[in-house]
Amino acid sequence: MWFTFALISVLAWGTADLFYKKGNQPGDPTSHWKTVIMVGLAMGLHAFYVLATSSEPYHPINIIRYLPVSAMYILSMTVGYAGLRYIELSISSPIQNSSGAVSALLTFLILGQTMTPVQFFAVVLISIGIILLGVFERQLALEERMLNKEKVERKYRIGALALVLPILYAVIDALGTFLDGYMLNTQMTEQQANVSYELTFFICAILAYVYVRFIRKEKLTLRGQADNAAAAVFETLGQFFYVYAMASNAVVVAPLISSYSMVSVVLSRIFLKEKLSAKQYGVIAMIMVGIFILGFE
Repeated sequence: MWFTFALISVLAWGTADLFYKKGNQPGDPTSHWKTVIMVGLAMGLHAFYVLATSSEPYHPINIIRYLPVSAMYILSMTVGYAGLRYIELSISSPIQNSSGAVSALLTFLILGQTMTPVQFFAVVLISIGIILLGVFERQLALEERMLNKEKVERKYRIGALALVLPILYAVIDALGTFLDGYMLNTQMTEQQANVSYELTFFICAILAYVYVRFIRKEKLTLRGQADNAAAAVFETLGQFFYVYAMASNAVVVAPLISSYSMVSVVLSRIFLKEKLSAKQYGVIAMIMVGIFILGFE
């Protein structure tokens, strides 16, 4: 079932990424905090529902035990939200999406998890495809801006911030995924881990709300955060199935789920009318071949 769970996460997170893009406000310096609020609210509601309906015991100490993983994930996601302002102008996409390959390597070397030669080939295929997809996406964005005679400021193309944010995301997310594989295999059940993560995110959402509402003195309405709310629902759905997939086969699941960027690119083409080049279509086909190989294997 791990493959099915992983595919659900890929589709859910790819869809969430579409709504993140739609909800991103380049001129809003607190947009990433507002996204944290909506995602934390959705995850908190789901966590409370699970606690109220599940017969599996849960102790609040699990929040502390799982905190290293939660902290890595939440920090990387917040950095990623902030980096969305530069996503069309920087090389953030290929760098961020390399985190799955990095975490798979850590899991392979340190935790001793193994994969068959066929699985290894499929993982390499997916990992290379993810990086190429981001590179081609950036090239296309720059070409479109040149055709439209839009001036692309140098600081956004190769500036420090455009490089630091995606690198931080990739490193932090890879460490979180690696620690997650360890925790799910040795320390706690999938449900305990997921509830702990969601409750932690809910606490972060409360803190973010206090910051935006009372320190920055900005008013927040659900209507004004519709896209972020939709993203939060799909983010929560993907997270739920992600932990079960990771618990079964972390070394293969990590790079597989990173391919959700492929779903995001396709959905952006359909709903946001973004253009895809022949190279992008070719890379998408390459990633799909890797996914099919893992499915049949």
